[in-house]
Amino acid sequence: MLALLSDIHANLAALEAVLADAGARGATRILCLGDVIGYNGQPEDCVQRIKATGAINILGNHDSYITTGRNCERSKVVAGIIDRHRAELSEDSIAWLKTSRDHVAEGDTLFLHGGPNDHVDEYLYEVGPDTFPPGVRRLFAGHTHVQVRHDFGDRTFVNPGSVGQPRDGDPRAAYAMLDGEAITFHRVAYDIDATIAVMRQKGYEDFTWRGLPVGAQINGKVSGITRRD
Repeated sequence: MLALLSDIHANLAALEAVLADAGARGATRILCLGDVIGYNGQPEDCVQRIKATGAINILGNHDSYITTGRNCERSKVVAGIIDRHRAELSEDSIAWLKTSRDHVAEGDTLFLHGGPNDHVDEYLYEVGPDTFPPGVRRLFAGHTHVQVRHDFGDRTFVNPGSVGQPRDGDPRAAYAMLDGEAITFHRVAYDIDATIAVMRQKGYEDFTWRGLPVGAQINGKVSGITRRD
């Protein structure tokens, strides 16, 4: 049984809660759709924890800022946090992030972080039949932090949601489980106050964590993924 995680974003309390829940449900494999680091306060701990599970990581845009040496050009706030994380990450953790896959394909199932046109940084806020590449029946993507499933005939789009920074109005950590053709969604309560306490202790600005208790972006926006038939 496969536990499908995404967008952990340096939130150790959320990651530990999800790993415990997935283990109790019988997960035997873990696949992360990217962004182990970014936003929250424990990048090193999260990389080492997910590495210890034997998980495969697919390269997310925040991960790529570390592996390429570039940084986020969309947001000075994000870029500043990446600089913090780059300073905190060990050589071992950076080396592990560099082993991240561009995507994973298993038969007619495709796993990636962004979208088919840009595996690392395409935001799929709207999906339709034309979203699926040729030969792909099941498409799993992260990046938007929204837990959702949309079916188009025999084709299925799934975003498992975010472990460490949900943006769909539900602050609980999100993930999915795959057992053959069966796909199930799960939400897990975690100690949000502990995550915030670490960020405060490390000097993160207050607005960077204010979205966590309400399941929103750091600017307070709640997102969704719509379907296009």
